[in-house]
Order: sequence, then structure tokens, then C-alpha cells
Amino acid sequence: MLIDSHCHLDYYTAAELPGVLQRAAEAGVGELVTIGTTLAQSASLGAIAEAAPNVWYTVGTHPHHAAEAPIPAPEEIAALADHPKVIGIGEAGLDYFYDRSPRDVQQLVFRAHIRAARLAGLPLAIHARDADDDIASILREERDAGGAFDFLLHCFSSSRRLMEAGVALGGFISFSGILTFPKSSELREIARDVPADRLLVETDSPYLAPVPFRGKRNEPAHVAHTAKVLAELRGMMTPAALADLTTANFRRLFRKSQPDAASGQAR
Repeated sequence: MLIDSHCHLDYYTAAELPGVLQRAAEAGVGELVTIGTTLAQSASLGAIAEAAPNVWYTVGTHPHHAAEAPIPAPEEIAALADHPKVIGIGEAGLDYFYDRSPRDVQQLVFRAHIRAARLAGLPLAIHARDADDDIASILREERDAGGAFDFLLHCFSSSRRLMEAGVALGGFISFSGILTFPKSSELREIARDVPADRLLVETDSPYLAPVPFRGKRNEPAHVAHTAKVLAELRGMMTPAALADLTTANFRRLFRKSQPDAASGQAR
């Protein structure tokens, strides 16, 4: 079984969603995590997750939206995670490519989410784009000041330096369809070298469809294509073995997904 560790199911219409979930199941994708990008969105994501037994969700503020509301207190974010289907915090982080929010505000909101993840005892899904040094610095500073916390560098397309820093801090690394793009040779080299016990896969759908669907709308079923490429990069690993590995890693990181962890488990 594969798990799509990061997708945006609320970006599909209510009419589209049953087909999206059915195709995912047919492709061997047993569970999905639909990701929060604003705190106000939590109720709608909760409704999606409550209606589908194999869907989890997260609560958080994407850096694009960091300046749209007052900077949340960590306790406010953590309180939203008190739901059996909330499996993580995020996505939150830094995006210096688009700079849709002031960088100082992005950093404050990122730190609030790190602290919320620690309070809630849940992993943080991190968005990192063109901000490698600041991401690594903030992760180290927050760990040193408040203690360890679990996190995932999602849709990884950053530098080897950030990958190594994230792994050294105990983080996990997730790869999306970008891994399959012809010009992603450097990223494939990084993916080959990530420790096996830190690997996850995702779609970030409806964005970033992998080859052979590039340029089309992405969906969770397509995570199988990214997983196949990742298995090939890892040498003699079969797609089935890669699925087993990434699912086991998902359970270790997202402990709430384990069978005895929550009554709202997606099984």
C-alpha cells in the first residue's frame, strides 16, 4: 500500500472527489493526507476527512497566506489539532520565491507552527522554497530553545545541504512528481542518498503531476509513478518494497496513523 502524504483534496469539486478517491484506491493508494493552508480552512478539511475513512488532514498556514490574518498563537493552532483525524500541523514554512508574504511575517508564523507541533505532539509539514538557509537556521534555533519536534520537508526540491540538515535534525524527506521531471537529475541524486528510514512520497496534487502526466492536473493516484522512479533510484528496490518502506516510515512519523493510536484512524 502507498500513502499520499501530502495532497489538497479541497481543491477538487464535490463532484470530482469521489472519482479522485476511487482512482487512488485502484492505484494502490490506501491512505491520503489532505493539507491545511489556512486555519480558517480546518472545518472544510475536517468534513472531507470525516466522510472518507482513509483520509487524514492537517491544520496550518502556508507561507503564501502568512500575512492574511494575525499571527496565530501556538496554542490556537494546537487546539485545532484536537480532532481524531488531524494527523499533523502545517503546511507552514518559508517561500522566498514568490514572496507573497513579508519574510519576517513568514518566519514568525513558521515558528508559531513549530511550537504548535511540539505542543500537539504532531509532526510539522514544512514548505521550503528558495529559503534553505533560513529554514535550517530556524529549525536548529527552535530545537535548541524548546526541544526536539518531528517534521517533514515536503515536496522536496531544495539543496543537498538542506536535505542533510533536515536529516541531521531528525526530519523526514518527501518527494513529489518533480522527481520524475527530465531536468531533475540533481534532485534524483539527492533522493538516492536520503537514508531509507526517512523517505516518504506524495503528490502535492492537484499540482506537479509526474511524468507521464506532466502538464495535466495531478491527483493522488499518480503517486505510484513517483514511487516507481524513487524505487529505481534506490537500486534493486521493487515498487512494492518502496511502498512498504514509505508506508512504514509514514507510520513512524505520523504516529497517530498507527492502528492503536486514535479512534478516528484511516484504515
